Amino acid sequence: MKITVLIMAGGKGERFWPKSRKNFPKQFLNLTSDNKTMIQHTVERISELVEEENIFIVTNKEYKDLVYEQLPNIPMQNILLEPMAKNTAPCIGLAAMHIKKKYEDAIMIVLPADHLIKYTELFIDTLKEGIKVAEEDSNLVTIGIMPSYPETGYGYINFGSRKENHTGVYNVKYFVEKPNIEKAKEYLSSGKYLWNSGIFIWKVGSILENFKNLLPQIYEDLIPIYESIGQPNEDEIVYYQFNKMKAVSIDYAIMEQAENIFTIPGNFGWDDVGSWLTLERINTTNESGNVVKGNVITIDTFDSIIQAEDKLIALVGIEDLIVVDTEDALLIVDKNKTQDIKKVVENLKICNRNQYL
Repeated sequence: MKITVLIMAGGKGERFWPKSRKNFPKQFLNLTSDNKTMIQHTVERISELVEEENIFIVTNKEYKDLVYEQLPNIPMQNILLEPMAKNTAPCIGLAAMHIKKKYEDAIMIVLPADHLIKYTELFIDTLKEGIKVAEEDSNLVTIGIMPSYPETGYGYINFGSRKENHTGVYNVKYFVEKPNIEKAKEYLSSGKYLWNSGIFIWKVGSILENFKNLLPQIYEDLIPIYESIGQPNEDEIVYYQFNKMKAVSIDYAIMEQAENIFTIPGNFGWDDVGSWLTLERINTTNESGNVVKGNVITIDTFDSIIQAEDKLIALVGIEDLIVVDTEDALLIVDKNKTQDIKKVVENLKICNRNQYL
């Protein structure tokens, strides 16, 4: 069975403000030392398993030119444009219909565009095992991540018994929302919970059958899109149908309710690149514990993240700060307050200071 990949690339990445903007979000940023962007890393990684002609990108129509520029080898017809954000279920449904149109049925791997993975070979091996499970019956597979600390920013997967004839594949008992710190510690110590990575594997026919059963209205809304693919009125139909769809996540609408759900614990150096603090994990710090990029001088400065552009930034006697400079905005934040960066974005929206969004 043909293997295809959907890369979801429509997010806003507001926690990476001021670098991430509404017209240039996180997945298109270069945050590592190799000058490749998040989405370029994602495509490069999965290209070891799937031909580029079978990689599909779903993104917001506003990011069309960015995708073309950063991924010139992806066929233009594989870049699918959402007219408006409707969360992950409509996004996945749109791609499933395009893959169905091309192959009738195929394996579909779903990946977010903004993850980093340290051990590509282990990652590919995990996906291959997931493909084997997805090919059986109507199984839906999610890749969980072995938790290394009590994270409160992720959803969790509770898993049960091992699947027969598959090493390292387990039945999913249930999904849980982002926990408080006490619950997260319980989950970690139990050894029965995984972080929910948002990586999925299934047959197109399997996921569309679940749309039909669990999201019947969205399924009905997708049918005219399927029929319009390749037709002159395709864009018009996609806009009209998407506008009718409710915004809902695939986790909530299908994964938490469907049967035949299995998970594979992943241990391949996964990072969801959720905030500026991630740069300490994915880049090498200098002898003072700093992550420095751009035109920077530091004196008696420790354990900080400094992202400059052309303008010189000089820091003296600071510790545990994040400093991000752009042409029109400067962010200075305590490393313990990175979750509040979104409050800056919300304030800018309230004050109609849209030029900074």
